[in-house]
Amino acid sequence: MAHHAPRPPSARPATPGPTTAAPRSRWYRCTTALAALSATAVMLTGGATAAHAEPTVDAIERQIDADWNRLEPLIERHNSTRQDLAGKRREADALAARIAPLEQQVDAAMTRVGALAARAYKGGTVGAVNALLDSRSPGEVVEQIGLLNRYAHFQQQDVREASELRDELTTAKAGLERTIDQLARTEAELAQKRRQIDAEIDRLQRLRLRAYGNGGGGPLRPAPCPAGYPGGPAGVAVKFACAQIGKPYVWGAEGPHAYDCSGLMLAAWARAGVALPHNAARQRQVTASVSRSALRPGDLVFYYRDLHHVGMYVGDGWVVHASRAGQPVKMKRMDTSPIHSFGRPG
Repeated sequence: MAHHAPRPPSARPATPGPTTAAPRSRWYRCTTALAALSATAVMLTGGATAAHAEPTVDAIERQIDADWNRLEPLIERHNSTRQDLAGKRREADALAARIAPLEQQVDAAMTRVGALAARAYKGGTVGAVNALLDSRSPGEVVEQIGLLNRYAHFQQQDVREASELRDELTTAKAGLERTIDQLARTEAELAQKRRQIDAEIDRLQRLRLRAYGNGGGGPLRPAPCPAGYPGGPAGVAVKFACAQIGKPYVWGAEGPHAYDCSGLMLAAWARAGVALPHNAARQRQVTASVSRSALRPGDLVFYYRDLHHVGMYVGDGWVVHASRAGQPVKMKRMDTSPIHSFGRPG
């Protein structure tokens, strides 16, 4: 009879049931988790693709409009500051022109005072007194006293004139120095703003090129411009504005080859003999208010609460305007932007 070696006490026979099924259950759980992770990865990959998808043309236009409406007020403030700067330079030139003749007057007055002082020191005044005492008649005495009084008066007047002219010269010099200092600060601020504006315009232009390439934007003259001819200065202005359609937008420009919004209005009405400032808000200040129902070609249409954009009404609900960088002067429907008010130059 065969004998088998006894089993070690720690060994246990494999028994069917839950113990042998455990590895298979762990395998199922692992594959299920991997499948879930794969599905999540697919979802995340799809989400990332959607998040980095190229924006649509409409989305880019909306972004450009929003960004430009932030940028154009800065451009209009720059135009206003630049106009103030030109005025202050004229003021500085006027002060400088006054300094040379003032210096000459001071020198002449001081020369006269010096001459009088020299004559008095040498005995000129004493001689006049002696001549008075030597007079032989009362009438001659009175005459000599009058001469002496006039002599003293002229001497005092020369001294007073010299003092007043010296004070005026000092004040003029101080004002000129303050003006020059202010001009220097303004120029530095404008240089910084110009860099910011140019950088923003470059960014917006790149966005626009992504949307349209070198074309797009619709027709520049979708309706007659002007729709009607009002005659007079307004007729001259509106015909000029319509003739600029197609010319490029350049901020700070007022023609003849490029324009910004207020620069186009300035140039058009200048052709009609009416001076306007190069700033939309200031143009509103110097133009007469008109109602919507009274609009006629040549009137100005001001946009947005802060008045940072302006166009010219050309009739039948259309305006011509210099809209923004990357787009030329063109027509648009008047109500496509929020209207602030209307103005009539002249």
